[in-house]
Amino acid sequence: TEVTLDFPEAVHGVTVPLQLASPAACRTCGGNGARPGTAPRQCPACLGTGRINRNQGAFAFSEPCRECRGTGSVIDDPCPDCRGSGVTTQTRTITVKIPAGVADGQRIRLAGKGVPGERGGPAGDLYVRVHVRAHELFGRKGDDLTLTLPVTFPEAALGTTVRVPTMDGAVSLKIPAGTASGRTFRVRGRGVPKRSGGAGDLLVTAEVAVPK
Repeated sequence: TEVTLDFPEAVHGVTVPLQLASPAACRTCGGNGARPGTAPRQCPACLGTGRINRNQGAFAFSEPCRECRGTGSVIDDPCPDCRGSGVTTQTRTITVKIPAGVADGQRIRLAGKGVPGERGGPAGDLYVRVHVRAHELFGRKGDDLTLTLPVTFPEAALGTTVRVPTMDGAVSLKIPAGTASGRTFRVRGRGVPKRSGGAGDLLVTAEVAVPK
């Protein structure tokens, strides 16, 4: 499935509910595929192993049991809702914790939240692909955030100290005298949180407005 996040949610992390219409264990039979009040019995052909050993000349090989289709059990009276599969399509809501620093297009794996196995078997995994909306001020390069800062011609020529926005409040940034348009300043630790700890940087690019 997919989820779309705002830019700050992707940077700081968020917990979101997801509503899915997907296969899940049948509530009538509990996932074993048999009508309530009955139970699957051991397959008499493979004795519950799900495989049959055959000899053909000098060779011996194993193949899935044809009587139980490799499940190891036989259902004499199938569940009326799932018809013996143990799985029905249901609408469910799960809570997904999106870690801080997730990137656009990244996949998050939720173990055991996928399609359940036949007749009560273990479930597979659910993969959630994350989409991140663009921000009006900030861009992103890996773990670094980028920002374009408008600077007047006198500020660039004479130097100044300005307040620069970050994802966690504004910080002071010194613009030295003689700053050329396109020069990039690095604000340490004001970027995207890293999985290994710490955070990236904020890269501020000065854009000098030259008067006519």
